[in-house]
Amino acid sequence: MNFEKEVKERWGNTEAYAEFNEKTKDYSKERFADINAGLEYIFRDFAELMQSGAEPISAEAQALVKKLQEYITENYYTCTDEILKGLGQMYVADDRLKDNIDKYADGTAEFVSKAIRIYCE
Repeated sequence: MNFEKEVKERWGNTEAYAEFNEKTKDYSKERFADINAGLEYIFRDFAELMQSGAEPISAEAQALVKKLQEYITENYYTCTDEILKGLGQMYVADDRLKDNIDKYADGTAEFVSKAIRIYCE
C-alpha cells in the first residue's frame, strides 16, 4: 500500500485531514517540496543538537519541538499537543518514518520522540 493511501485510510475522517486538504489544495509541487524541505531542516537540527550532547529535556530540544509543532500547524494542519504526541510515537514505531529521520544521525528519531513526549507532558 502506498503511503498516501494509508494516510487517507487511517486519518481520512479526521478534522486534521480535512484541514490538511483545505490548506494544501492550492500547493504546487514546488511549494510542497519547499515545505517538506523545511521539515527536513528541523529534523536535521534535531540531529545536530543530539550529536552536540544535548538531552531531549534541554531548552534547545524543547524549543525545536515547539518549532516543529508550529511549522506543522502553519503548513499542514493544526498540530495539537495530542497530535504531536502521536507523531512522536510514530517517528519510532514506523520504520519508514524512523529511517527517514535517522538519515541525519542514528538515534535522531528516538531523540525527537523523547523530546516531544517531554514537551507534551
